[in-house]
Amino acid sequence: MSKNNDIRKNLQQYFTDPIVRLLAKTPVTPNAVTVIGFLVTVLAAAYVGVGELFIGGLVVLAAGFMDMLDGALARLTNRATRFGAVLDSTLDRLSEASLLLGILVLFARQGLVAESLLVGLTLVGSLMVSYLRARVEGIGIECKVGLFTRAERVIVLALGLLLTPWYGNSLLIALLIIAFFSFFTAGQRLWHAYRQTRNN
Repeated sequence: MSKNNDIRKNLQQYFTDPIVRLLAKTPVTPNAVTVIGFLVTVLAAAYVGVGELFIGGLVVLAAGFMDMLDGALARLTNRATRFGAVLDSTLDRLSEASLLLGILVLFARQGLVAESLLVGLTLVGSLMVSYLRARVEGIGIECKVGLFTRAERVIVLALGLLLTPWYGNSLLIALLIIAFFSFFTAGQRLWHAYRQTRNN
């Protein structure tokens, strides 16, 4: 799992480093980037809710990119704070929830009951992945393991939105993938916690 984390980290640095260096020369704070990224995600959710899926997908990608900037900017400028970490984590959860609520609104307007239930299942799975990391690390155990983290969820959801105008079932497939692998990742983290604590 550490190899996957290293790959993610290297890719993030490749894409974000030039922009982070530029932002470091401005008065923009890491917390401001976090809040702006959240607002962009809410905008994406609004587009999705009214059926503008392609535009919503583009905005999701933009918001996901911004989500990679705040932490990097905080580290580069030595402005990393405990509150900043809490704010980032909180708005990450709200961002995912707002996007899925936007999809739920879309399905509800079309009277799609089963699809709406799938959105709810996806939301639970996504939140469980984040909750387990926070809970396990709260007892002093590092918990970055897992196949399907927030970055993967954002990418798959964005692709589902972008492709739906051409391939009508793309969003449903994306939600199924996210739901399945979110619960799988939650299981990985629970198993990791068990292995680390079974002798205690």
